[in-house]
Amino acid sequence: MTSSPKSRKGLLSSLTMAVCLLLWEWLPRAGWVDPFFTSSPSRIVHAAAWLFARGLWQDIAVSLNEFGLGMLLAIVLGVLAGVLLGWYRTLDAMFEPFVTMFNAMPRVALLPLIIMWLGIGIASKIAAVFLGAFFPIAITVMAGVRTVDPDLLRCARSFCATDWQVFRTLVLPTCVPYLFAGMHLAVGRALVGVVIGEMLASQAGVGHMINQASTTFQTDKVFVGVILLTGFGCILTAALKQVGKGFETWRPQK
Repeated sequence: MTSSPKSRKGLLSSLTMAVCLLLWEWLPRAGWVDPFFTSSPSRIVHAAAWLFARGLWQDIAVSLNEFGLGMLLAIVLGVLAGVLLGWYRTLDAMFEPFVTMFNAMPRVALLPLIIMWLGIGIASKIAAVFLGAFFPIAITVMAGVRTVDPDLLRCARSFCATDWQVFRTLVLPTCVPYLFAGMHLAVGRALVGVVIGEMLASQAGVGHMINQASTTFQTDKVFVGVILLTGFGCILTAALKQVGKGFETWRPQK
């Protein structure tokens, strides 16, 4: 019985990952790579167990809280800004240069100013997450609004549809795939905002733990933080992909 392409792909991916982990474990043990710089899977597992036994859950909760609040704010305001700038040409002409400028600007360079303005508390980390996530969402939603089918739009107008009815039945459903594409991009940038914000000015969080471990040359603990953040990003991206598939039928069709 032949296996499906999806199962073969999963098997190859699993085998490749297993081989990489075995090589990573073996090379430091064989002395080919200095474990001080690369650690190994077994040492990382031991470091994770040590950290979790001493309250790493609290750091994770802090980072998730900052990420969640900043991401939620970015989604709400990003969708609103994207719809308005994509639909109203006057607003687009007024504010599109600012969107382009701030999107091109490295947000990390603004973090010292943000910390000066908002302090070292949670507000500065939420602002860092927001700045990283807002622009990918707003720009992709703007692009989605501009792809509304003109024939469907003329049809709606011919039936005297109000602006709210057009937004609800045409604009928003058309923007959904673009919104999820923007959120995929925003997740990575938002996580960067959390980590950098916690590294620069924080007393808790995964980024703070990574910074403390790196200053004392504890490579195993640094890898624990990196793997935690990477795993969370992968899980959230996969979840967004599945949720996005559920909205595919909502998109208006001719």
